[in-house]
Amino acid sequence: MTSPAAPQDWITRWQRIARRIRVPLGFLAAALYLFELWRRAPQLVAIAVSVALVLPGLWLRGYAAGYVKKNRELTMTGPYAHTRNPLYLGSMLMAAGFAVALESWGMALVLAAFFALIYIPVIASEERFLRATFPDFDVYCSRVPRLIPRLTPVQASTAQPTDQSGAEFGTTAAHFSLDRYLKHREYNAAIGAALLYLSLIFLHPALTVILHGVR
Repeated sequence: MTSPAAPQDWITRWQRIARRIRVPLGFLAAALYLFELWRRAPQLVAIAVSVALVLPGLWLRGYAAGYVKKNRELTMTGPYAHTRNPLYLGSMLMAAGFAVALESWGMALVLAAFFALIYIPVIASEERFLRATFPDFDVYCSRVPRLIPRLTPVQASTAQPTDQSGAEFGTTAAHFSLDRYLKHREYNAAIGAALLYLSLIFLHPALTVILHGVR
């Protein structure tokens, strides 16, 4: 009788699969994006509605980047007092916004598959690392949701347990730091979003002209 697989076994296997399909899924998403732009011009109303998702996603990613010190401390302040994965949540909001801008269910399904197949193993792997590195990570998990944020921030006195030396985790990242934001190069997300919006507005006419010229 075989024993059930250890949690790290499925995480490792899923990560191996995710690495194999990440690039094909990226190409599929890019191809579908171009196809949808060629098929029809995006509507300005849909683009405007998408901003209600993209801008909060950008803000959340930037806000989180100003707090987190990756692999060095267990950050529990700022957005991390509401959700354990504000960076990924911000990315999901942005992806949903651009799917809305395209008015494409196909694009939405591809993006949902990408996040499910790539982000789930990544989050599981990161949580395994944090659990092994910070003894009180489980206490933090019991108070702060993995993804869907709690409405009120968890109190620092209960969210920030102490390590063996008596020091509180996360205290060095108690406030937003522009230096950390710049160090993580989170401004690239804003640049990428701006380029995508420019493509939504101008790429369809350009593709139409190019394809007509080929004919």
